[in-house]
Amino acid sequence: MTLSPDPRPRLILGSGSPRRRELLAQIGVTPDAICPPDIDETPHRSELPRPYCIRMALEKAWAVKADAGDIVLTADTTVALGRRILGKPEDEAEARAFLSALSGRRHSVITAVAVRRAGRLWQRDVLTKVKMKRLSDTEIAAYLATGDWRGKAGGYGIQGPAGALIPWIAGSFTSVVGLPLAETANLLTAAGWRPQS
Repeated sequence: MTLSPDPRPRLILGSGSPRRRELLAQIGVTPDAICPPDIDETPHRSELPRPYCIRMALEKAWAVKADAGDIVLTADTTVALGRRILGKPEDEAEARAFLSALSGRRHSVITAVAVRRAGRLWQRDVLTKVKMKRLSDTEIAAYLATGDWRGKAGGYGIQGPAGALIPWIAGSFTSVVGLPLAETANLLTAAGWRPQS
């Protein structure tokens, strides 16, 4: 009697972000399930951007329901202007305020990634420096009119129309989009994920 090989573990993506699904597809990874966790993403008082981002990724990883053999992948992307956390804007007025604050300045984009399987957890975070050009009121209004700012940390997405506003980055482009691919691939491998043959 021959034993069949261990089945490939299920991969659960704990994120509703279409950008993260698109990035995973670039490296041949297709989640078996999409289960965005419902957690409180409010920063703690005086919490700094990097610890906040790491905490969010870890809390999301533990909040996703999964069987023991499943692999859970979660991430959080945070835009930081100095010590200030710029989350997803509530409305267009807040998005305008974020873009005005970022105009002509360098800022940091941090993406923390967490992978959980059974009781084990693997985690990495990547910090990328980004420079936004000095924006006129007309440029801000034109970008806001695209609606591309919705649901994006800092009020912009580098992979969309806002790419024209970013003359310089130092670090991982895919991390700024929402998932650092090299680091994510390494974490998935460590957790035992393998492509479907």
